[in-house]
Amino acid sequence: MTDTVAAAPREDDRSITTLEGLLQHGLTSQESALGLVEVVDKFPVRITSEMRRASNANDPNDPISRQFIPTANELRVRNEERGDPIGDGAFTKLKGVVHRYPDRILLLPTQTCQVYCRFCFRREKVGRGGESLRTEELAAALEYIRETTEAWEVIVSGGDPFLIGDRRLQEILESLDAIEHVEVIRFHTRIPVVEPARITEKLLDLLSRRRCAIYIVLHINHPNELTKGAKDACAALADRGIPLLSQSVLLKGVNDSAEVLSALMRALICNRIKPYYLHHLDVAQGTDHFRVSIADGQEIVRTMRGRVSGICQPLYVLDVPGGYGKVPIGPSYISKLGEDEYRIQDYKGGTHGYRDLAHSATP
Repeated sequence: MTDTVAAAPREDDRSITTLEGLLQHGLTSQESALGLVEVVDKFPVRITSEMRRASNANDPNDPISRQFIPTANELRVRNEERGDPIGDGAFTKLKGVVHRYPDRILLLPTQTCQVYCRFCFRREKVGRGGESLRTEELAAALEYIRETTEAWEVIVSGGDPFLIGDRRLQEILESLDAIEHVEVIRFHTRIPVVEPARITEKLLDLLSRRRCAIYIVLHINHPNELTKGAKDACAALADRGIPLLSQSVLLKGVNDSAEVLSALMRALICNRIKPYYLHHLDVAQGTDHFRVSIADGQEIVRTMRGRVSGICQPLYVLDVPGGYGKVPIGPSYISKLGEDEYRIQDYKGGTHGYRDLAHSATP
């Protein structure tokens, strides 16, 4: 690296994958780029044209840029942060297969994404082509699912599974659909939001009319991500009868307020996407600048409880480091006073006594 980073030719409709591309599109400065070489060597960068157009390069607090544009903060690693923060490794049965919970299996056919989030809990693996499954590895993964009869649901994630070509995606879908004990296939993806052009009629046909119930869980963190293209792509999926859920990550400087999260959840519901999880940030390496305290997260969720409709409420969860699974960590509204006596807090903060009649003596 010299004292400058050369600007690449402008390619407006392609994803940005280099520092040069970030410079060309005004998403970082020459001074900042010089300090980012080590960052992008360690953690890949990719931002689609859809998200670039939705961002505001002139706003240092832009919530989209903050999610996808690298910063030198990523090189600051706390001792508590981990390369495998949710403990996938302990439950990996073979390459691409994570079996943590009895009735569901996580299938990871690819580790490539169309955008690389700067807070990703799999950031040590994504963007590295060798981690994607080869033909024989995918066959072995599918055979594990066939042999595991308690597997009621298969979650296809990655990476982003909608980056897989239609032919291979069809093979995965048809193979899973033919396994009698598998009843639900769930895709975790950002593609309808960050690359809506991928939601083609052919893909819609592949996902439709399956024996298994097909669910799509969208990762989305800020209402600005819901561009017209994203809304149209989500509508196309919903119009085919495919249920859409969302999962968001609570991120400092992106959505760490009741106002922003309320706007996001309402926008999701208006686009027929049911809020599912609000994740407390995992302890991935180099992500401390995104961290919000649990106490602040609980207060945001408590404020939302009285502010927006019940169908807009996500479940605030923490993935316990080490592989112990997700647990709800939202605020508590009840405390026990005696054998059948409780104190209840309402959404305005008022407290009320409550007697549990099921455990009370018959009058």
